[in-house]
Amino acid sequence: MAAGLLLAGCGGSSGGDGKGDEGKGTGSAPPSAPGSPAAPSATALPASLTSQRLDWHRCEAVGDSPAPGAAWRCATLKVPLDWSAPHGKTIGVSLIRSRATGGDRIGSLLFNFGGPGGSGLSAMPYFASAVSELHERYDLVSWDPRGVGASAGVRCRDDREIQTAETVDATPDTPAEEQAYFRDAADFGKDCQKAAGPLLAHVSTTDTARDMDLMRQVLGDDRLHYFGMSYGTEVGGVYAHLFPKRVGRLVLDAVVDPAADMVGHAENQARGFQRALDDYLKSTGQDPVRGSREIADLLRRLDAEPLPASSGRRLTQTLATTGIILPLYSESSWPRLTSALKSARQGDGSELLALADEYNEREASGRYGTTSHSQRVISCLDDKQRPTPAETKRRLARFERISPVFGAYLGWDTAGWCHDWPIPGQYDTPQVAAPGAAPILLIGNTGDPATPYEGTREMADELGRGVGIQLTWKGEGHGAYGSGSHCVDTTVNTYLLKGTVPKDGKVCS
Repeated sequence: MAAGLLLAGCGGSSGGDGKGDEGKGTGSAPPSAPGSPAAPSATALPASLTSQRLDWHRCEAVGDSPAPGAAWRCATLKVPLDWSAPHGKTIGVSLIRSRATGGDRIGSLLFNFGGPGGSGLSAMPYFASAVSELHERYDLVSWDPRGVGASAGVRCRDDREIQTAETVDATPDTPAEEQAYFRDAADFGKDCQKAAGPLLAHVSTTDTARDMDLMRQVLGDDRLHYFGMSYGTEVGGVYAHLFPKRVGRLVLDAVVDPAADMVGHAENQARGFQRALDDYLKSTGQDPVRGSREIADLLRRLDAEPLPASSGRRLTQTLATTGIILPLYSESSWPRLTSALKSARQGDGSELLALADEYNEREASGRYGTTSHSQRVISCLDDKQRPTPAETKRRLARFERISPVFGAYLGWDTAGWCHDWPIPGQYDTPQVAAPGAAPILLIGNTGDPATPYEGTREMADELGRGVGIQLTWKGEGHGAYGSGSHCVDTTVNTYLLKGTVPKDGKVCS
C-alpha cells in the first residue's frame, strides 16, 4: 500500500508486535442513528441525487490488477460537478463494496487509503484481509475520489513525457537548471488544465468530503462510519467539520497535521523522513549523523554524474532520493534500502532506480501510473500558498538543517509543486473543527516518516475537546493499524464494532 506518497501518502506498514496498556473506555461512539443535516447542501440536493439507486455489478479489472472476486461489486454514484450548483452537471464517482459477511450488521464502513490520488477500487480488495473482523459486521466500501482513476481520473502527460520530465533536476544548482525546473512545473499545470478541463476547479478535499456525505445517504446510513489513512485523515477531518452531527465511528490513522500549511507540511515531512532514516541507520549499527552525511555525499556525486543501471537508464540524484524515500515507508523494506545503497556505492544504480520506479508507478514496459497527477491537481486546488523561487531559496538552509538528505528535495518542491498553477488554491490550512461531533479515534505512530507523529496532537486539538481521542503506537513505518500491534488493532476494532472509546492518550508500545 504505497500510492501517492509525498503529500501524505497512503499505506500500511510493518513493525514489531506492540503490547501496551489497555486503558478503560471513556464512552461510546454512536451506532447508526438519526441526526440532523449539518450543512445547507445536505437538504438542498435534488432527489435525482439523494434517491438514486446504485447499479451494483461485477467489478472489472483495474489497470494490470485482475478483477476482484465475486464478493465485490462496483457501482457509479452521480455527484454534482460543482457543489455550489447541485442541480447542474454531474460526474460519476466509482465505488466498490463487499457486503458484511456475518449477522448483526452495523452499516457501511468507508475507506480512504490516502494520497491524495490513491485508488480505493484497487486498494480495497487487497486490504480486506486485514479487516476481516470488521467485515463481519460492516459492508466494506471504498471509491476512487473525483479526479482519480475510474472517477474521471486526470492524466496530464503520456509515458514519454513523464520519462522526459524525470531528467529534470529537482534540486537545481544553476540558473539553467532552475529555469528548466520551473518551466517543467508550469508546463505540467497547463497539461493538467488541458486534460481535466472544468473538473480541475472541482477536485478539492472539500468536494470529496461532500461526495462522501451523499454516498452515506445513498448507501442508507444515518451516520458515516469511516476509516481514513494518511491523506484520508484530512478528508475525515474536513468531513467532520462540515457534517459534525453525521459523524459516526471515525478512525484516522497516520494523521496529517491540519495546522501546517504547504511549507510547514514539507518541513514536517523532511523531519519525518530524516527521523525514519536515522532509525534505519541505527538499526544497521551506523551513527545517524555520519550515515546521513555519507548518503548526502552519494547524492551529490549523482548530481554531477548519474550512475548506469542494468535497464540502460541512468540513476540521477532526483531518482536516487526518491528510491531512498520509498523503503522508509515500511520497516520491512529496510533491508532493500541496505542492498540498494551498497550497490550504488559500488557503481550500480539498478536497485535504487527500481525503488524509484515503484514509487513513480513505472512498469518495466515504460508505462506509468497517474497517482501523482491526481495528487497534484487535488493538492494544488486545496493549497493557497504559492511560494516564489526567491522565498524558497531563502528557506533552503532551514530545510537542509532539518534534513541533510531530504531537505533540499522537499524545500524546492514547495515552489515547484504548484508553480504557475492555472487555478487558485482554496485555503492555507484545512478547517477541521468539529464541535458537537462524536468522538473520533486518532492513531499516531512515533516513527511515521510521511505524517510525523506530532500531527496527531494537532488534529486532536483542532477537532475540539472531547472529539479527538489520541492513540499512540511506538512503532516504525507509515500508519499503525495492521502493522503487527495487537494493542492497536484490538483498540480500533473494539471502537468500530462496539463503540467503546479508549482513554485519550492511550499508548501501545
